[in-house]
Formats: sequence, C-alpha cells, structure tokens
Amino acid sequence: MSQSDYRSLPVPDSLAGERVDSAMAQMFGLSRTRAADLIARDLVQLDGTGTAKSDRVMPGALLEVTIPVEVDPLAVRAEVVEGIGIIYDDDAIVVIDKPVGVAVHPSPGWSGPTVVGHLAGAGFRIATSGASERQGIVQRLDVGTSGVMVICKSEYAYSVLKNAFRHRTVDKTYHAVVQGHPDPLEGTIDAPIARHPGADYKFAVLDGGRPSVTHYSTLEAHRFASLLEVHLETGRTHQIRVHMSALKHPCVGDLTYGADPTLAKRFKVTRQWLHAVKLGFEHPETGSYVEFESPYPADLAASLETIRAAD
Repeated sequence: MSQSDYRSLPVPDSLAGERVDSAMAQMFGLSRTRAADLIARDLVQLDGTGTAKSDRVMPGALLEVTIPVEVDPLAVRAEVVEGIGIIYDDDAIVVIDKPVGVAVHPSPGWSGPTVVGHLAGAGFRIATSGASERQGIVQRLDVGTSGVMVICKSEYAYSVLKNAFRHRTVDKTYHAVVQGHPDPLEGTIDAPIARHPGADYKFAVLDGGRPSVTHYSTLEAHRFASLLEVHLETGRTHQIRVHMSALKHPCVGDLTYGADPTLAKRFKVTRQWLHAVKLGFEHPETGSYVEFESPYPADLAASLETIRAAD
C-alpha cells in the first residue's frame, strides 16, 4: 500500500514573486531538486491547478503538495504469511517449510511476503548477525521453489551454520521433475555458473563463473519426464535450474530456463517442479546430526501423478 504526506499552506507575503520550487523549498523544508521532482510528477497544485517550477507565487495563494513516503525496499515488514509451516523450533534454530511465492528476505523489486517478515510477525526472535534484511539467514530458496530451510535464532548458531554451509558439510536434498531422461541416469554436473550476460535476472553456465557442483540420480523415468533426486555440493543461485537446463533437461514448468510451455500446461505445472525435500546438518548447539523433511506440496504432488498417469 502506497503512503503519502499531504501538506497545504498559504504563501506568505515574504515569498511574493518567488518561483514555485523555491517557495516550496522554504515553506516545506525540501531541497529545490526534490521540489522540482514533485512538480514534474504533478504532485503540486497552486490555487487548485497544476503548476510549473518556474511559475511565480503570489501572497495568499494556496500551495498544496503531496509528498510520497519513500519505502525502504530492504525493510522487513512483519506479517504472518499463510502457508509457512514450522517443522522444528528450539533456542538455536527454527526449521520451516517454505511455500512457493515467498521470498526468504526483502530485496529491491520484491514487494511480496518473506520468511523473515513471517518470523517477525509470528513473534520469533532470530539472530541479528548478517545484513539487516536477512539477519539469521544462512541459506536461501528461490521465490518459486518450495521446501525445507533453516533459520538461526542465536548468534552462535548463525556462526556455526554459516560456516557449515560455507564448507559444504550440510546435506541438501531436492527432488526435481525434469523434461525427458538425463543420460546418464545418474551423474554429476560440474560447471561454473555466472549471471547471464543478456538478462540480469537469469544465470548460465559460463567460463569464469563460480564453481558449481550438482549430483543427481533418477528416481522415476516416465514417458515425458523424470523424477530426480538432487544433492547440491555448492549453493549457487538457481543452480539446479541452470545445470538441468544446460543438460537440455530443464525442470518441468521452468519457462525461464527453457522448459516447454505446452508440456507444463498439459501436466498443470505453473512453476518449476523443484522442491527442497530434506536438510541434514550437525545441530549447532548439541553437535548431534539432525535431519528435517518436507513433503511435496499439493500442486507438485498432483502434477507428478498426472505425469505418472501419462505413461
């Protein structure tokens, strides 16, 4: 919801003959640049009509200004998000089941719900380590990817798990339904990933990119698609999606990375078929190995059944 600050004042005698932008600056405490911007955006009226920055004001004229309140795109907005499930919770960590359509933390260009906003709205106190918009966050899932993830509540847990993810000692297991049948049916993709040179919202396998390693095995082979179990050795943005697309077997429904829209429509897949099913690591406080799982959400389960039935 956009917010704005409405102000209205008569022009004092002392500003008679001043330019509108100059009068605004003195009357409302704005810079002349800011005043000129508001005038250009038709947010200023002089005696009930629009005005130009170089117009002159007369004493007693009513100067009305609507000043939009600038919202910090990285500010955490506390709100309970429907669909986020709490799998496990103690003093050190909270493990959640993230639904599709929820970002992990705020970012420029994203105005939808976030995991950190949900935790704040639900009364969870999480670690303050890390940038303000992603405090306590040691891993991320794409907005369009669902599944299990861990957030740290204590500073010690944040330090330990951040280090564990950095040194690749966390077991991250995903299930993906991809188009066709990968050859071989089980393998490792070791290919560097970098931002796509032609589209900054995408990534691609490129020489000079960051080292990226994905292990996969085929669980089910169907007529048009395969269900894979995927283990990430590294954790690059869009890694599974990029690597499977590079193999010419994109995730079903992943139109960003080359999936067939006709096939996606046939199997009623409205997002990439990719789910974080399992997460295992040494608990930062106890040192014991813990493992958490997330079942397929209803939309992915239904589409998989449709794919199976098409054999």
